[in-house]
Amino acid sequence: MLEVFQAVQESVQFLRSAAKLTPRAAIILGTGLGDVSEKVQVTGRIGYQDIPHFPESTVEGHRGSLVFGTWAGCEVVVMEGRLHYYEGYSLQQVTMPVRIMRELGAEFLIVNSAAGGLDPNFHPGDVMAVTDHINLMGNSPLRGIDTPLGQERFPDMSRPYDPELIHLAGQAAIELAIPLRYGVYTAVTGPQLETRSETRLMRLLGADAVGMSTVPEVIVANQVGFRTLVLAAITNVNLPDAMEPVSIERVIATAAKAQPKLTGIMDSVLKKLSGETASVRE
Repeated sequence: MLEVFQAVQESVQFLRSAAKLTPRAAIILGTGLGDVSEKVQVTGRIGYQDIPHFPESTVEGHRGSLVFGTWAGCEVVVMEGRLHYYEGYSLQQVTMPVRIMRELGAEFLIVNSAAGGLDPNFHPGDVMAVTDHINLMGNSPLRGIDTPLGQERFPDMSRPYDPELIHLAGQAAIELAIPLRYGVYTAVTGPQLETRSETRLMRLLGADAVGMSTVPEVIVANQVGFRTLVLAAITNVNLPDAMEPVSIERVIATAAKAQPKLTGIMDSVLKKLSGETASVRE
């Protein structure tokens, strides 16, 4: 763990010298959602491979670059592609970018995720605002010795998803006539998809969607003081009694269909953050 925090500081020092702004919001883009970053007025783009200690994404649909710029008047840093536990990285490595972006000065974290729907009322292409999560990964990014950065080793997780940001997303969806779902996200390790029995179990536990990311990042975001909003693109709906094969190509294609909805909601939220409205004041 000490090595991770040393790596974070070295990455931050490099990025501060390379970036031309201090971000107010950090954004993580999920599978098939990289084109969302085209909304950014880019001032700098740095490949993950060029950042000291920064892990590289190996998954199709993840570009692998850190983008600095302005979106809807809000200064942002955007991860074009995230990291996953199933790629062979530790959860400390997977979540290191969250620590880096917080150290760069970002206050808000907006995460996009491609997820399988578990609620039978969902449809492929829906967008779900995550209100809570269930961690079925069997591990935690906080596992290890105490942090040397003064963060809480045992952070409270009663409100990891910011209610005010969820409210802003809901307002944006109403204004844009986008049906926004709300629900619980379950994280599994992957990379295999779920069986019928696993799907049935997760639904019994109260989950509305399932994916292979997001929860580790949110845990660390909560520890370091980010205010977090997660918007999941529902790429397929898992009905245990009528399961259909799912391919990565189909996941990416469906995520692309949900992208305009995500972009619209995020655009509205970022406009409000850039204006520092009363609803998001400290």
